[in-house]
Amino acid sequence: MSGELEHLAARLREFVRVRDWEKFHTPKNLAMALAGEAGELVAEFQWLTAEESRDLDEDTLRRVRAELGDVTLYLVRLADALGVDLAEAANAKLDDSERRYDPETYRGSARKAPPLTAD
Repeated sequence: MSGELEHLAARLREFVRVRDWEKFHTPKNLAMALAGEAGELVAEFQWLTAEESRDLDEDTLRRVRAELGDVTLYLVRLADALGVDLAEAANAKLDDSERRYDPETYRGSARKAPPLTAD
């Protein structure tokens, strides 16, 4: 990882180490915790209209911010536990998406692109 993500991963590693939680932080458990936190984030938006979701009141925004923090922490911790450079993985995924979704064909469309074929 690089920069801020590496700093965050290092802080998390130390946080976990001093509490002797490494045994709980398996990739399976971290992925499950990440899914749970993502669910809590989704719950904040569940019954809002599209417009309401763009203009959150102060209380809701505070809760959403906390859930985004939880999701980020578990995602960074999972990537660190697996030795995955999160920024590199995200950039590689965006590179693939740029190849799959050319602007001429997909501008303004929500349809799914076919999988990339091996060259």
